Amino acid sequence: RADRFSLWLTKNYIHVFNLLIFLYVGLPFLAPVLMKNGHERTASVLYRFYSFTCHQLPFRSWFLFGPQAYYPRELSGISGLKSYEQAIGIDNLFEARNFVGNENVGYKIALCQRDIAIYLSMLGFGLVFALKGRQIKGIPWYLWVILGLVPIGIDGTSQLFGLVPSMPAWLPLRESTPFLRTLTGGLFGLMTVWYLYPLIEETMRDTYALLTRKMERAAQIPVRESGDSK
Repeated sequence: RADRFSLWLTKNYIHVFNLLIFLYVGLPFLAPVLMKNGHERTASVLYRFYSFTCHQLPFRSWFLFGPQAYYPRELSGISGLKSYEQAIGIDNLFEARNFVGNENVGYKIALCQRDIAIYLSMLGFGLVFALKGRQIKGIPWYLWVILGLVPIGIDGTSQLFGLVPSMPAWLPLRESTPFLRTLTGGLFGLMTVWYLYPLIEETMRDTYALLTRKMERAAQIPVRESGDSK
């Protein structure tokens, strides 16, 4: 049974991956829907679950059912929108994480902007990879580093000092934008699976061939009758 399951998995792993990623990136959108419809207790379970893997800061999250899709910090320099400080204005980061929204600003999605971009790009490539019969050629590791790791590393780390209060005036502070978070997150997710999935496919093909030979040999072994002597 274990061999049969492994054989099935070698042919269907990409569908399993896509389903898991779809559920992981899709359930956070359910949290604000539940909040809007008065199911706060169920929504809090989703927010709490995703809080272990995401910072959930409201000024770096998307909002549903409100006048704006996001509320940027004034430090980001985005004009034409009500800022986070104007709309919400919670200074304590721990309290900000726990803020899920209200009727005035809407309700935040349980994953931040960058994480949503990461997993949506992984899901998108996974679907294309499956439709192409898992025949897409992988990228070299250095492209994954240059296009996947470097942009998200620069954009993510360069805004860390902006979260620390009372920083020296000479230190340049910045806050990223939803566009940059989506772009760098999408690149990271895309490059990661573009690098990994073809490698996994190669391993799965070798495993499939090995299991097939094993099961063929097992089928050729005669079954001993119960009354046969040992």
